[in-house]
Amino acid sequence: MAKKQEIDARHYDVILAPHITEKATLLSENNAVVFKVANDATKPQIKEAVEALFDVKVTGVNTIVQKGKTKRWKGKPYKRSDMKKAVVTLAEGQSIDITEGVS
Repeated sequence: MAKKQEIDARHYDVILAPHITEKATLLSENNAVVFKVANDATKPQIKEAVEALFDVKVTGVNTIVQKGKTKRWKGKPYKRSDMKKAVVTLAEGQSIDITEGVS
């Protein structure tokens, strides 16, 4: 088991929400979980936050910045916000049940 870290308020600012899609569900078969994270979060910060909040051992973090799309509403264009996602790979035998929330 990963050593229990002190949960700090900044960890909640790094990890915003789980990202649940078909691809993310397929990744869960390979011990990976996808989270929406803060745009300025770094890989070490993401790793530390996931280990502290969920009490698991993280082996790798990959990040993706999804650029916001330009859409139209009532004929007026607007731009969706950019979003950063993190694919967190867990150690063998570890898992996170994202449906139950943070305990």
